[in-house]
Amino acid sequence: MRSREYGPDLTPPWKKQRPAPEVPAEPDLVVEEVATGFCGAVIRCEKTAEGPTVTLEDRFGKHRVFPMTPRGFLLEGKVVTLVRPSAASARPQGPRRTASGSLAVPGARARVARAGRIYVEGRHDAELVERVWGDDLRIEGVVVEYLEGVDDLPSIVGSFSPGPDARLGVLVDHLVPGSKESRIAASVTDANVLIVGHPYIDIWEAVKPASVGVPAWPSVPRGQDWKTGVCRALGWPENTGAAWQRILASVHSYKDLEPALLGRVEELIDFVTAPAD
Repeated sequence: MRSREYGPDLTPPWKKQRPAPEVPAEPDLVVEEVATGFCGAVIRCEKTAEGPTVTLEDRFGKHRVFPMTPRGFLLEGKVVTLVRPSAASARPQGPRRTASGSLAVPGARARVARAGRIYVEGRHDAELVERVWGDDLRIEGVVVEYLEGVDDLPSIVGSFSPGPDARLGVLVDHLVPGSKESRIAASVTDANVLIVGHPYIDIWEAVKPASVGVPAWPSVPRGQDWKTGVCRALGWPENTGAAWQRILASVHSYKDLEPALLGRVEELIDFVTAPAD
């Protein structure tokens, strides 16, 4: 009987992780290190005895060095493997990315607005999306509008009359299993509508506390207005409009936002701009 030969890796194929896309670690590329959450622009790559490393610089000028391990970084909310760039591309070339981390298009004009839309729950949500993704949305011709809550979402979707050439994306706050928001979202079944959400009570929480200069977003007891409670707990004046302007001013790029929001907004933009089948 002939003996079988086995390879060194006996892991079933369905248990193996798919390899992440390889992305050259070019200067000014903004990424987030998976293990620590440190966000920064690539400064340089170096060879070491332990393997290649990349140095990142955050918006405060702090530098940190990380090994370029497989699946070690997030780019636009997606896991990637950084690799050393070619000698030509490693030369500094100036800013090349928008606040969302997308490639900038110098001199690009805003596209005529599409029939498709992205709806968000409130004015603060719309302002945050505009601050980070505004350049991308103008190039793609996507208009963002805000709702006052999602209680009437089914009728709002019906009034919009979505179709293959007029898709509707909706971003919902606190979209978690068992919530009122999740039940409302589940009642909308139109294939030309995509409803996604983040787990935060309010869009304020989608901004990283460190970017705002606070250790963490405080826990507010049930029954209290959440925004007022946050201001009170942080020792800020109980003026939620002024507090939001303070928070919004601390957002300079997507690295100031939590990944749970980043991925959802990118998903909506992709959905609304996808060509009709």
